[in-house]
Amino acid sequence: MQIKAWEGFKLAKWSEHGEVNVRDFIQNNYTPYDGGDEFLAPPTKATLELWQEILKLTDAERKAGGVLDADTKTVSTLTSHPAGYIDKKLEKIVGLQTDKPFKRALQPFGGIKMAEQALSMYGYEIDPEVKNIFTNYRKSHNDGVYDAYTLEMRRARRAHILTGLPDTYGRGRIVGDYRRVALYGVDYLIECKENDKTLKDGDMTPEKIRDREELSEQIKALKALKKLAEIGGKALQEVLHKIQNDALVLVPQDEHKATFCKKITAEMAKIDWNSKNIDIFNKIRALNPNPVAYTQLAGLNFKICLNK
Repeated sequence: MQIKAWEGFKLAKWSEHGEVNVRDFIQNNYTPYDGGDEFLAPPTKATLELWQEILKLTDAERKAGGVLDADTKTVSTLTSHPAGYIDKKLEKIVGLQTDKPFKRALQPFGGIKMAEQALSMYGYEIDPEVKNIFTNYRKSHNDGVYDAYTLEMRRARRAHILTGLPDTYGRGRIVGDYRRVALYGVDYLIECKENDKTLKDGDMTPEKIRDREELSEQIKALKALKKLAEIGGKALQEVLHKIQNDALVLVPQDEHKATFCKKITAEMAKIDWNSKNIDIFNKIRALNPNPVAYTQLAGLNFKICLNK
């Protein structure tokens, strides 16, 4: 297999037909960089203006108790919302998770109870129809995990003796390696998945059935990614049209106005029990899995990984 975009790269196992191997591509083509940051451009005027709008929204979200707005009806998927903007005239790259800035998405695939509790915590009520579907008709990640638990595991989980079991991390998302998309393209990846599925023929053993189902889900996700590209295509065309007609104004960024995120230290992870409940709740969530929030009792440190 050979495509024009690969010209200039060292071909190896990653470029063979039927092969999908990002690691091999990186190992054969990366060049270490030991220089400084002088090649970086400072933020543009548009970036600085947009950042001020984000800061205002962040402040409004904080004053609202941690959530500015939340979707209670539209189940979040790759294509559930059209291309969104914070400020369209300032943005070059678009694609908010929902239809409004800082609006939390509804993701019940990990567990309808978790989604319902999260909304309730901030004064929202989940749509009754969504709750009915995900309670009575659609098995969530949590449902599947709990079905597989032994009696001992259920008791340990319910008593909070064990935490960090798979249900804790069920958020109903597909974890995608999008480097593959950039290197191979969606159509080729779909072709490879279809070939893998074709090879899973013969006697339908439980393992083979599971593999075919998982491959089908992966193919659906890749096709949804193509649909997402179509949705964002119009916005991309607008920007390309401006570039073609020299209508896109490029403003050098001012590096002195850049803001940097401070490194999280172990001391920051210490819980101040005099803080507001919502601040303690958010700290525990934000610092899991690393470095993990902690408190002290009788001279000992106790890490807190999960709260409700």
